[in-house]
Amino acid sequence: MSFVKLVEEYRGGVLENVHYGAVSVVDERGNVLYKAGDPDHMTFLRSAAKPFQAIPAMKRRIDEVYGLVSEETALFAASHRGESYHIAALESILRKTGISEDTLHCCATYPLNEDAKAERHRANEQKRRIFHNCSGKHSGLIALSRKMGWDESTYYEPSHPVQQEIIETLAYIAEVPKESIPVGIDGCGLPVHALPLNKIALSFVKLACPDLIGDPETRDAAARMAKAMNDNPDMIADRSFVCSALLKDPNLSAKGGAKGVYGIGLRKERIGISLKVSDGSEQVWPSIIASILERIGYDNNDTIKRLYDLVPNTIANDGGTIVGERKAVFSLQA
Repeated sequence: MSFVKLVEEYRGGVLENVHYGAVSVVDERGNVLYKAGDPDHMTFLRSAAKPFQAIPAMKRRIDEVYGLVSEETALFAASHRGESYHIAALESILRKTGISEDTLHCCATYPLNEDAKAERHRANEQKRRIFHNCSGKHSGLIALSRKMGWDESTYYEPSHPVQQEIIETLAYIAEVPKESIPVGIDGCGLPVHALPLNKIALSFVKLACPDLIGDPETRDAAARMAKAMNDNPDMIADRSFVCSALLKDPNLSAKGGAKGVYGIGLRKERIGISLKVSDGSEQVWPSIIASILERIGYDNNDTIKRLYDLVPNTIANDGGTIVGERKAVFSLQA
């Protein structure tokens, strides 16, 4: 079986829920150091692919071409939650690039965060495309198309030059043949790619340690994208989300995706981590990631504490009373 028990949840001492999944930890050459479940499990990256999807735009220095500041550039790799500071930065990107919001292929929606959504409802605002959590990525790809003279209206099609560059970039960084990468359609309408977990982990150690990337332009683009993410952690999700909690640690590159997939690169240790929660839960990410970091001897306790503060291992009811507990129960096999 590809998956093993990762997290058990108890209420009143009774096992109420079990989250299964798989974990892969690799070194800088892609060798599997530790695993839980199948490290070769084929996994769609979903939004965990965003830092790599942004590399073609970063290679063309789209941020410099259009005069984007660091906070705006970070949105190329973001799954923003629709806070007011996200929307202000996105509107600035559209103004600077001259992109029409209607060109974005992601659907019009309301922000993901409930408070941000309520704010828009109170203002009687309609759904917008830039409220979509992937709108920063879409803006970057349209800006790249505009710079290169490619058709902006079809940038989301798999045959478009932008999408071809993305899959070629991902294949190069993950060290797999392009033809071996399964392609689906993501929630935002763009092509989405699948890799074995160990190749996702390898990609993230290269994002954290771009000196491992042979091609100079790709190396520089990855380094600048990773720096923008660490410099602006709250732009990548929001102030209370796993990505932001991890990216506040300058030693880490990190990005999660829908349906429970997560990737992390550690600079000093030169290792990559990937995980997949089989039921797609994101709530158990902090417990799993903190447990992995503890078990490999990671020495930044502040980062681990931020994760446990975000989603404690105690389970509270609606009134705040502690009614149960959450346990990471997997072992990392060498």
